[in-house]
Amino acid sequence: MKADNNPMNAPQQQMPKASALAFCVGFYFAVRVVMTVFLVRILGTEPQVGAETVLALNVLLLGFISLSMLGNSSGEPDFMLKLANIRWVLIFLGFSGCSLLWSATASPVVSAAYWCGTASDVAMMILLLRNDSATVAADSLMKGFVWGCCCIAIVAWIMPAQYDMRLGDEDYLNANTIGNLCAFGVFFSQYLMRSGKGRWGLAIFFLAVTLVRSLSKTAIVAFLISEGYLIIQDRVMSRRTKMYLTIGVTVVVLVFWGLFEAYYNFYTTYGNQSETLTGRTAIWAYVVDAALARPWIGNGLDSMWKVVPVFGTFEARHAENEVLEQFYSYGVAGLIMLCGLYGGLYLKVRKLSEGPLRMIFVGVLIFVIVRGFAEAEPFDLLLPLWANVLLISLVTRADAAGQGVRLATLPSGPVCHAGFKSITEDAVSQAR
Repeated sequence: MKADNNPMNAPQQQMPKASALAFCVGFYFAVRVVMTVFLVRILGTEPQVGAETVLALNVLLLGFISLSMLGNSSGEPDFMLKLANIRWVLIFLGFSGCSLLWSATASPVVSAAYWCGTASDVAMMILLLRNDSATVAADSLMKGFVWGCCCIAIVAWIMPAQYDMRLGDEDYLNANTIGNLCAFGVFFSQYLMRSGKGRWGLAIFFLAVTLVRSLSKTAIVAFLISEGYLIIQDRVMSRRTKMYLTIGVTVVVLVFWGLFEAYYNFYTTYGNQSETLTGRTAIWAYVVDAALARPWIGNGLDSMWKVVPVFGTFEARHAENEVLEQFYSYGVAGLIMLCGLYGGLYLKVRKLSEGPLRMIFVGVLIFVIVRGFAEAEPFDLLLPLWANVLLISLVTRADAAGQGVRLATLPSGPVCHAGFKSITEDAVSQAR
């Protein structure tokens, strides 16, 4: 009996460790954006100290996860997150790192450090999601991320507003970052609710209101479109709930209507022309011309900041459009990788059976694609590489669970039982 009990006890001992560690990682992924603000505005350090601190914490956290995972593998190996499933993530990461060899970056050392930070994020996700209790780890990571987003939202409300009435700090924690975090916090909360992992209605409301108050235009528009899709397509949600949500959105808009008008007047009168949607056309035109000069492999990672000319008084950090950013940085190869990442994830989502979870995944992609028309990231994607790994793991597991349910519904009988056993063994062997 003791020999039989030991294998069963091993996973039970790992699950709390994986849960607590993943929760901390998710919380850290959300709150690290405020690190530079705290060090610069409160402690008076140089801005580079904030970036160095975040990178050091990334390395320490990755090392701790690696050590904690040693010797914890028990039972059958987890095949839901094979490297083949995340090949586009690894290709993008590898190509962006190699592009430092020809990049026109202002500081190759600094750019390499930022790349190492992105790579460590991906490594942490792979380590957390390839062990026995990966499902628990994924749920815990999202819970930690939501709690971290709520903390950032509280900080944003406490901080003095920017000169243009938006939340955050103009230099180190802008409104777009706050809005993006709040949106992903809402999506993760909705996934947890639909999966029966607690009640997150209050967190969804608080993060959604903070997103609206941030006055991040692209994030608000993308969020409204994606959530509108979820509300319309969700056949599980009752009409009464949909009506209450519509009334709630209307009330929030009316409450902030005066702020919207004031911000619109400021935006059209005193706003930096290069930061407006129409003013971005100058940045886009320059990026297209510069990208066509090196169309195949691009200009390399982080090749815009302090390299391209200043647009009026605005210094572009990225191309203000995700497609153009990838084309400028990595050329045609970047466009192929972008299609592979988002297209591959969408194809995996399409395999899922119709239901709320599938719609949430589609909603995330809609949010990222719409936001990508006027936003980009210099080192990563708008759907970060670590989030790609997380969603791929969740979609793969949801698809496997759905296939298991469909197989289990075969008619009973000796022949069917034999067929069910054969199909199950074939499916498992193929998945491995």
